[in-house]
Parts: sequence; C-alpha cells; structure tokens
Amino acid sequence: MALTPGARLGSYEILSKLGEGGMGEVYRARDSKLKREVAIKVLPDLLAGDPDRLSRFQREAELLATLNHPNIAAIYGLEDQAIVMELVDGDTLAQKIEGLRAKGSGLPVDEALQIARQIVDALETAHDRGVVHRDLKPANINVTPDGKVKVLDFGLAKMLESEAPASSLSMSPTISLHATYAGVILGTAAYMSPEQARGKMVDRRTDIWAFGCVVFEMLTGKRIFDTAGDTVSDAIAAVLTKEPDWRALPADTPPHMVALLRRCLQKDPQKRLPHIGVARLEIDEGPQASSAAIGAGAGVPPMWRRAMPAAMAALLTAGLAGAAWWSLRPSSAPPVVTRFVIPLPPGQDFTNAGRHVVALSPDGTRLVYVANQRLYLREISELVARPIPGIDGNNAVIEPVFSPDGNEIAFFSGADSTLKRIAVSGGAPVTIASIVSPYGMHWGTDGIVFGEAERGIFRVAAGGGTPELLAKTEAGEFAQMPQVLPGGKALLFTLAKGNGPDRWDKATILVQPIPTGARQVVFEGGSDARYFPSGHILYAFGGVVFALRFDLQQLKVAGGPVPVIEGVRRAPSGATGAAQFATAGNGALAYVTGPVSTASGARELAIIDRKGVARVLKVAAGNIGHARVSPDGKRAAFDTDDEKESIVWVYDIDGTTAMRRVSFSGRNMYPIWSADGQRLAFTSDREGDHAIFWTRTDGSGPPERLTRPMKGEEHIPESWSPNGDGFLFRITKDNASTLAYYSFGAKSVTPYGGIVSSRPINATFSPDGRWVAYERTTNAENSGQNIYVQPFPATGAIYQVASLERGGYRHPRWSPDGRELFYFIGGAVRMRVTAVVTRPGFAFGLESSVTRPPYWGDSFGDVARQWDVMPDGQHFLVPVSAGQVGQSDRSVLVPEINVTLNWAEELKQRVPVK
Repeated sequence: MALTPGARLGSYEILSKLGEGGMGEVYRARDSKLKREVAIKVLPDLLAGDPDRLSRFQREAELLATLNHPNIAAIYGLEDQAIVMELVDGDTLAQKIEGLRAKGSGLPVDEALQIARQIVDALETAHDRGVVHRDLKPANINVTPDGKVKVLDFGLAKMLESEAPASSLSMSPTISLHATYAGVILGTAAYMSPEQARGKMVDRRTDIWAFGCVVFEMLTGKRIFDTAGDTVSDAIAAVLTKEPDWRALPADTPPHMVALLRRCLQKDPQKRLPHIGVARLEIDEGPQASSAAIGAGAGVPPMWRRAMPAAMAALLTAGLAGAAWWSLRPSSAPPVVTRFVIPLPPGQDFTNAGRHVVALSPDGTRLVYVANQRLYLREISELVARPIPGIDGNNAVIEPVFSPDGNEIAFFSGADSTLKRIAVSGGAPVTIASIVSPYGMHWGTDGIVFGEAERGIFRVAAGGGTPELLAKTEAGEFAQMPQVLPGGKALLFTLAKGNGPDRWDKATILVQPIPTGARQVVFEGGSDARYFPSGHILYAFGGVVFALRFDLQQLKVAGGPVPVIEGVRRAPSGATGAAQFATAGNGALAYVTGPVSTASGARELAIIDRKGVARVLKVAAGNIGHARVSPDGKRAAFDTDDEKESIVWVYDIDGTTAMRRVSFSGRNMYPIWSADGQRLAFTSDREGDHAIFWTRTDGSGPPERLTRPMKGEEHIPESWSPNGDGFLFRITKDNASTLAYYSFGAKSVTPYGGIVSSRPINATFSPDGRWVAYERTTNAENSGQNIYVQPFPATGAIYQVASLERGGYRHPRWSPDGRELFYFIGGAVRMRVTAVVTRPGFAFGLESSVTRPPYWGDSFGDVARQWDVMPDGQHFLVPVSAGQVGQSDRSVLVPEINVTLNWAEELKQRVPVK
C-alpha cells in the first residue's frame, strides 16, 4: 500500500516518505486528533497481498504494543495494515558510523558505551517479555540529538513461546520462498549469529551476538566481518568461518569491554554470554572488570558469577537467575522460597512421559529431564539446558536418577533393556545390568533400587552385577517407586493390585525392613511415594501431591494427608501412575504441570490452533480415530473401534446436531471425504474381505463396493483427488504396501508411482491435485520413514523432505493453500511444517516446529494419520486423550518445569513436624 503526501489514513495525514525496506515502507504523518507527528509503517504494494507478510505485520504490531520502554520506539495503534509509531528524530546508528568510517575511525569509547548501555536496556526488556528482535543492526537503532537510543523495527521478532505460523524461513538468512521476487532477507546476514545463518532455531543469544557485532562496529567503524564479496553468501560464509579481528579495536578500548565482546561473539551459543543483563553489569562495572573475568581464562570465575547480591537480585527480577542467588547467598542468611519456570525450548517435548521424566541432584544444583528421547542437563545456576553427549536419541531413555554425588545419572535404555549410567559431562554410557522396564528408581549409597512391576523390588551395585531381590510381589501385584530410607535399614515403595483403571490411586504405600522383615502399611490410597528430608512422605493421588508427617525412627505416619502441590502431570492410574515431580536433599522441588492422563484409548475430538489453544467438540469420548475434515470445514468424519464393532460417524462441528452413524454392518474404518463433501469412502469387511466402499453422508442410500482386493490384501482409502475423478488408496499385503489410484470414470485401478513400502503410505493430494506427498520406507533402507513428493500423474520425479533427525518422518498433510506441508518426526513425536513451492518447479523450504504439536491422538506408532488440517490452515482437528484439555479455557499443556528452591521451608509451615 503506497502512500503519497497529502493522502489520509484514518485520522493521519501523510507528510512525506521516510524510507523503506523489505518489511515495510515508513512515512512521516500528522495525527489530526492529538496534533502530533508520528511514523506510519505500511506494507509495500508488492507484498500487501501476501498472507504470510500480513500475518508477520500483524505480529509486529502486537509485539511492539507489549514493549513499553524509553529505549524502544513506542507503538500508538494499528490502522488498516499500517502501524502508527512514535516518530524518532535523529540519525540511525548506521548513519553515525558511516560518517566516521570515511575518516577511518569509530565512535569515541565513552559515547559507544553510553549507546551500548541503552541498547542493553531495550533488549533486556524485550527478552524478559519473551521477545527476540532477530534483526538488530545499526540501521535499526536511532540516536536522538540528545543521545537517547531508540531500538526500531521488531518486525522480525517473535515470541519465544510460539512458532512462526507459516513457512517462515525467518530462522535463516535464506531468501524467503514467498518473497524471492523482492530479494528480502529475513535478518541482515552480516549481523546474524551462526545458528541463525544455519537456519536453526534461535533464542535471545542471537540478539546477544548481534549486540556484539554492533558494539564492535561502533568502536572500530568497520563491520565485524567485512568481506571481499558483496553477496549474502559471502557474508554468511564469513559469519560461519571467520573470527573477529580483535586488533581492529582501538587501543583505548577497556579490557573488560574486549572480554565482553569475546563472550558475546562466541560462535557456539552454549559458550556465549547467557543473558544480556550480564552485559549491563559488565558495562556498569567499568575498569574494575578484567578480560579474565569474562573471557575463557582458566580457573577464574566470570565477574557475573562473583557479582554482589544486589546484582543477582536484578537478574532474579528478569526471572533468569533465582538459582544463581541461591548458590551465592551467605550461609547465615535465612532460606528464602524462590520459584521460577524452565520452559522447554522450541522443538523439545517430554518423551516417554508414562515414566518419570525429571530428576534433581541430591544437592539441588542440577536438573535432568527426558525430551526428544534424550537426556538434557540444566545446571540450576545456568540459563539453558544442554543434551548430555553420548545419548543419541535411540536409547528410548526412561527413569533418570542422579548418583549420590550428583556427578552421574542412571537411566533405563529401552533400546536394549539395560540399566546404564553416564557422567553428567557425557561420554559412553556404561551398562550396569540387564533388567525389565522399571517403574521408578532411586540411587543411594548402597546401590540403585528399582521396581520391576510384577517381579518386585531389586537392588544392584552401581558398578554392575546381578540385581538382588529386596521385596517380592505376588501374582497380580505391581511394585513402584522404591527408595531406601536414610540409614539404609528400610525400604519405602508402593504396591498396587489388579489391572483396574485406578489401581495406583488405590495402591498401598509400604515400608519394609532391609534385608528382611514384615511390611508395614504407611498409607492406603495413593502411589509414587518418596521420603523428603523435611520429615515428610510425599505421594500422588490424581494430579495432586500430598504430604504426610513421617517418623523416620518408628517408620510411622503422624496425622492425615495434606495437599501440597496441585496440577502435577501424571501418567494414567491404570498404567504406571508416574507423577512427574522430583525433590532434592537440600529442600528443592521440581515438577511438570499438566493433567492426569486417562486410560489408554479414551479420546475426545478437539480443534487446536498452532499456539496450542484447544476447543473440545461435543462428541462422546471413546476410541476415536482417523479424524477427517469435510472440504467446507463444517463437518468431521471419524471412526470408533471397540471389541464388538468399528463404526464410521459424521459430526457437525458447530455442535447443532448429534453425531450420525453412516456405517451399519461389519468393521468400518479410515473414512475420507469426496471432493464435493457429499460422500465418504472407507474400508469395510462387511463382505468378507477388506474392500473400499462409499456412501452418501445424508444416509440416502446403502454403501456401494468400489474395490475388490485379492486374497490377503487390505484396501485403505488415502486421499480423494481435488477434481473428484478418483482417489488414492493403499494396498497392503504381507507387511508391504503399494499405492494405487481408483478412477470413477473408467472404474479401474492403476498403480501409482512405483512405490513399495514396508510401512504405511499415508498419501495425500496437494490442493491443486498436481502433487502427492507420502511416507515410505523399505527393509533395504532400514533407516526410518521419510516424506516424499511426486507429481500426479507420476513422471518418475521424486522429491524428499530433508530428514536430518533420526526416528523417521511420517503422516504428511498439505495445508489447504498448498504452500505448506505438515508432518511428524519420530522419537519425540512432534509436528513440523515446511514451506512448499510447486510452480514453476517443486522445492521445499526450511522446516519449523508447530508450537504445540497436535499429536494427542496421533502417536508415531499409529498406522494411519489420525488428525486433519482445517480449511484456514491454522487449526487442526485432533482426537485428544479424554481429559487432556482443560475444562476452563481449554488450553493445552505447555512443556515446562516448575522449580521451587527451599520448598522444604514452605512445606514445614504447611505441614508442621514436631
């Protein structure tokens, strides 16, 4: 939308054009209501019709509105695809530097530090609100005549908690596939961090890198990576391969600033300055700091670790270093209860959550959790978690526990059914023993104890050996979460009986002397019990953790249970009953929030958006599967399956009518909609084989057979062609699958694509009918599933989604506009989306994560895709575990860990111990 002087936009009169860039055009305008001049930013005509750009434009306005700070250009409002912003006088920092560059110098050190200090304040405010700028550069920093800094253009910023909603190649300097014609670079390559240049997920450390580049340029008058070439590729290559020329810094640059820049410009983000607030401390410290204080000098702690408690309190205010205060507090200070949340980074989610996924070291200084089939270690005093080297994601890790000294972690590897241990620093895991899948573990001074469900409680030496039986179970009994109590003379564990859906909520908590002795009942009606050094036993019932006063000498409970933690995520009581909380000997607590999962198989139907907000439909909970949305988005088709029958149903999504049964004979599954939404095709065994039938959704006629499988075959409909001429279906026989096309006109079946797979095909037509996406693997490959695309009709051309992660790619589905492809990655079972270009040729863009992947009914092991994409491309129809979605605002779990330091002090006040 181009504007000319004199044009009006609402109450604003355009005065002149100030500039333009890839993300918008900026005009000076006058507000006729408030009699002030403002800046108005609008999208160029070339991009105004691009939905992705409009979405990004809207997001910029929303982000800016949350950032109220004197060093950030304020937003006044939104007006017809235009952002009304504060008009900032003065030059950009790029203009100031350019004027000095011609003279061969940079800004005076004092002036550069004053500007840097204000940039830090702006970024710290943004980061504390979860906003990463991602395009920080001198051209986006204004300096007013009185020296005040204004950081501009958060147009490329995004909330840390959410993912870009579309193709969004915004993690990378790669030219956007949707903006190739404009040559728009999402972020300026010369200031991009190495991880951003590689197209990886970014966080606040990307801004810290750019901050270092900006400060270096202010001091030297030169870009940090000047190259002989002038292409984006040259700039990216320099960022990835070259080191800064530290000799270019002026001789009067304070040593502490050189050291700060070295920390900001570490190519490895794990080694980079962890928080921009630390830079403020360094700048304020002035000459008192030294390069050894921040640099990689051996044995000298960084200054920010030695800062005074007041400085640490400032970081606490930012919500980033509660634990740092804990580690630095004087020993005589009274314990203070401190709470903070550790969100899992984008692309991570807890895995194998039917078992315990989080553990604390005995001294409370380390936390480990299971995500993406790996172990991640978080030093409580640090800002990020790191994967433990040596566990590659194929170990099927469950039940991590720390050694008594906190330097090792034991875990069960489902890959080879062994108990292993590994140093927190990583390395090759050491096998301790071959065991059956444990229901809880504890590592004490006398070895590791673990529950083997129906076999009993065992103990094995940490150095390896044959496990010894400590507590035997009888037929129909299940043992869980053992712990050797302090003193080593008694064993605490939980015992459940039977296979009922609430067996662990009806379980008995027991104490048994070691090595032998009669069991004593501690409490009946709970499970997952642990002894806490405050003098309590903690146990779970439903999603609540209760505390009981416990006399360690007499091994008896005093008084009744008191609820102390609510909203703890818990596995089904009919399964393992594992409650996701952990405690430490120093009184710390960590737990994962979320509902109690229900028994396997019970599902509801929900609509979930890309941010994870869900709305449950008025469909009775049951074994719901294979949900498909009608072309107009108004109806859902799905099947239900139980021991007696499998039924295909249709439901009006607006809830105005009850769901309607459309199949009445045999077992019927895998419905797909016709292109006009008038019919459903599905698999049925009503005539003795597994053929495809179709029926009218209004029930006006009986189902009709369409295919005739040969002996041993099963036909499963996959995707209806958009022009309505036919549909793709899978032919499965002897654990192999091929893909075929049924033509209504010729009433014939023809093979498609020459595809033979040892796993399901899950094919899907693109909205224009010109392409088919599918998953495939062969026994020869033996390397997991991958996503492929072929033209329709097949020409022999094949395109593959770059499979960079282990575990396989599955369940593809096109967005309704054909510009994106959704699919799942195994192991962590998480949804990804990639941009797709289909004209004039075919190409994939970079993939990104969907913030809260709607896989709550679409596990990686499902034969067929369980979910579907709504016509707007922003919502998904998903079978979810019954009770998974909250009843109030129906929002879905956010993967995060709540940590409370000195929780024992709070517990002793709520449940006093004599």
